[in-house]
Amino acid sequence: MGFKEDNLIQIKTFDFALRIIKFYTECKSQNEFILSKQILRCGTSIGANVEEAIAAQSKKDFISKLSIANKEARETRFG
Repeated sequence: MGFKEDNLIQIKTFDFALRIIKFYTECKSQNEFILSKQILRCGTSIGANVEEAIAAQSKKDFISKLSIANKEARETRFG
């Protein structure tokens, strides 16, 4: 991946996505599909939105993408 060594949020959200995928796999093996799929979607979306923010075309776009990442993080916590 093209991570900057000093971009802690980028590194942490990527690691979190990997942990979410592992959690989803464990849930799936126990025949839990509904909540685990939602957690998979929103948990991996956090890092995707951080990546979008890094490539933002303006400060307003950057803030918007990070706000979406924050909402996805809250949704993941709720799940």
